[in-house]
Amino acid sequence: MDAESEAFVDTTRRKVRELAHWLGEEVNDWFGDKPFSDGGKVSHGRLGMRASWREDDGGSTSVRFRARFDLPNLKDKAYVFFGQENERELISDQPEAFTREQQLLRESRRADQTGFLGLGFNLRDYVDLRIGVRGGIKPYAQARYRRSWALSASNRAEFRETVFWRVSDGFGSTTAINLEHAYSPSLALKWQNAATITKETDGFAWSSSIGMFKTFGDTRLLSLEALASGETDAETDVGEYGVRLKWLQPVYRDWLLAEFIVGHFWPRSHEDRERDRSWAVGAGLEMRF
Repeated sequence: MDAESEAFVDTTRRKVRELAHWLGEEVNDWFGDKPFSDGGKVSHGRLGMRASWREDDGGSTSVRFRARFDLPNLKDKAYVFFGQENERELISDQPEAFTREQQLLRESRRADQTGFLGLGFNLRDYVDLRIGVRGGIKPYAQARYRRSWALSASNRAEFRETVFWRVSDGFGSTTAINLEHAYSPSLALKWQNAATITKETDGFAWSSSIGMFKTFGDTRLLSLEALASGETDAETDVGEYGVRLKWLQPVYRDWLLAEFIVGHFWPRSHEDRERDRSWAVGAGLEMRF
């Protein structure tokens, strides 16, 4: 990257962070007199752009961002969050591994993505409550429980339960269970699982993946996974299975990351049809601020 490009990237990140801090200051003033500089911070800031193409689904582009604000006037028990994400995945708290973005499925900016703003409360160490609004001033709420355990020196388990509510279809829940076995500090086997139930699903929608993850330093990651998904009461229990190869690395300092994904999938929508075969590719940039 030449000097001019580096200056442009640095300036863009600084402007995004300045905008986030300004928003944090404005929202903080809603709740009291303490200035944002008195312990306030912006965390988990992400701005990502992605393009993907699937042989059976066509191509699409998407822009996602999110940030969390710890505000002095809300003390230690509450925070504000905002951004733009896939609407269903935002509300159901879908694990990243099973998002449409990571499965290289086409997304419509108008139909699938939404802006959101909300307030979170840390009720206990492992429990938080979030209430918010998304596009069109539609309210939603989540109660989330997250816990992880070190089962042994090389084995780890994670559990996450999210109960959510939205106006259109009432209550639902997402359960995620992950198991990890570390062969070395840089090589691990991961088994990831999630199940979501709502009024719209046939039974419950499930996803599962198992694969090897190899790290090279702090921010380079290579993974190869086999994954499957479906709905328990649908015509076809396993709606799709496939394999996914992913490479993640920084392209500028440690906060501008590039991700490349190649996948091959076998989807089937009806029991009386043979499975299709579909190659897929995707690439994205993510700026952390």
